[in-house]
Amino acid sequence: MKKIFSLVLLSAFSLGFSQKKWSLQECVDYAVKNNLQVISNQYNADIQAKNLEISKRDKLPSVSGSFNNNMSFGTTQGFQGSIGRNDNFNNSASVGANMQLYNNGRLKKSAEKSQYDLEASLLDAERVKNDISLQIAQQYLQVLLNKEVKKISDEAVANAEKVLSRAKITTEVGTTPKTVEAEATAGLAREKQRQKSAEIDIQRSLFSLAILLQLKDYQNFDVQEVPLPSSLEAPLNSTENIVEKAFENQPQVKAAETRILSAQKQTEIAKTAFYPSVSASAGIGTNYFDSLSRSNDGFFKQYGDNFGQQLGVSANIPIFNKGITKLQVEQAKISESIAKNTLEQQKVEVQQNVQRAYFDANANYENYLAALEAEKSTKLALEFAEKSYEAGRATIYDLNNARNNYINAQGSVSQAKYNFIFSTKLLNFYAGIPLSL
Repeated sequence: MKKIFSLVLLSAFSLGFSQKKWSLQECVDYAVKNNLQVISNQYNADIQAKNLEISKRDKLPSVSGSFNNNMSFGTTQGFQGSIGRNDNFNNSASVGANMQLYNNGRLKKSAEKSQYDLEASLLDAERVKNDISLQIAQQYLQVLLNKEVKKISDEAVANAEKVLSRAKITTEVGTTPKTVEAEATAGLAREKQRQKSAEIDIQRSLFSLAILLQLKDYQNFDVQEVPLPSSLEAPLNSTENIVEKAFENQPQVKAAETRILSAQKQTEIAKTAFYPSVSASAGIGTNYFDSLSRSNDGFFKQYGDNFGQQLGVSANIPIFNKGITKLQVEQAKISESIAKNTLEQQKVEVQQNVQRAYFDANANYENYLAALEAEKSTKLALEFAEKSYEAGRATIYDLNNARNNYINAQGSVSQAKYNFIFSTKLLNFYAGIPLSL
């Protein structure tokens, strides 16, 4: 009994999990967290963070120690030509430290450049997140559109069933010929085919969204149905403000600006090679010697007697390095020009994207208004066709043709509405407004 109860609970839990419907925000959050391209960019940012940490630690002194043991065996010739054994054991230990005192700010400039590189890398990752978020929003709306088309198809099937039911009655009593019932049957079959196609389109769009999310269990994946506004408003009259906002908040523009600062720091770093550098060193050490062939002072006594310290300051003054430093500075300035050109390219791209989104929004809005008019007129035509058919003044072919026109008009309205909504969401996104439905 307990086993059966456990199985029932497990089945209920599995059913509840499989029926979870994802919101747009949940889809975006999941993709940003799990998408491989986002993860790859995050790794790049982590590498830049380590480079920054390394640059900051370069200003600290470096300390190292050494411990050496050497033994030698054999004969050797003395000062007066005598030959004798010379077996020795040497031991030494030392600790030394080195520190950069002056290099015209090279270490500081290197740390600042690493900071800019890290910021640019984080902005690159942000751009990838934005691109994926837009793809998900577009595909999410496609799922909603297909679901709305399915509702239209369901309604068409229900109406076709009513027409067939009426045709069977009128054919049975002899008021209409058999062809009316046959056409009604064919009309219902066509609507059911549309209904099945609409179901497949929903599954196909859900599958595409699951692929974007990189979900393994895409068969049980579904999204929340979001109530959209019944009426839509025209888009803004100008793109100037949106473009300015996009320049301020789009990560690709900010990354390009940051890379200009990084390139300028690289030029400053290259110029430091023209100036002297000063470093300091300090160390302590001692040693022990044992000739192995005669008695020697003890190990610790020699270590104490031979203990010594050293301090030093050295300067490295550049005189001539074949003009390499000058060429490196010129290379860095070229990199500055490349970075500035990249910024202009990014601004042009963002401006074109905003203008394209604005054009699409206006075009989709006009298309939406035209589709509404077509839907209104085809609905009126369908109502006349239904009344004429009931009065016997129109054929079932006329009725089915009017109904098909109305269904197509409904689908066009839905398509235009979702296209317009995505265009406006895209404009809002460039204006710095987060994606939402």
